[in-house]
Amino acid sequence: MSDNVMSGSVQPRVFLVVVDESEEYRVAVHYAARRAAHTGGRLALLYVIEPAEMQQWMAIEELARAERREAAEELLQSLCEELSPVAGSMPIVYIREGRRRDELMTLISEEPGISILVLAAGTSAEGPGPLISYLTGKPAARLRIPITIVPGGLTLDEIDALS
Repeated sequence: MSDNVMSGSVQPRVFLVVVDESEEYRVAVHYAARRAAHTGGRLALLYVIEPAEMQQWMAIEELARAERREAAEELLQSLCEELSPVAGSMPIVYIREGRRRDELMTLISEEPGISILVLAAGTSAEGPGPLISYLTGKPAARLRIPITIVPGGLTLDEIDALS
């Protein structure tokens, strides 16, 4: 038994969701917020600012990077205001810069409190999405936490019924 269980101070589950430009991320966020509320857990949001394609214009790249960070902060602030009543507490927010899948794996390895990764499957013909495709391959063996994959086409009522 861990020290936390023996001392009676069980750490709350932390449900991590990757916030990106996909339509289905909102399904994952709402599902995770409901699960956090129903289990006494916490919601965590990760937004990764990916590097721009063109690196030769440093001054322009710096300005664009600052604008992407500001947009990420505004989006996460809005989500926190929307979801904290649903989740029962203010979400934990992580903003990282780099490749999304690399930063996700790094965050999971660095933050022992993260308990579950929640992703929503894409609804397009292209498949479940790049993160799900990546994480259900060989990298899945390196994860120390389970992945919950939610159908990306669920409605809020269907999410409520599931969680």
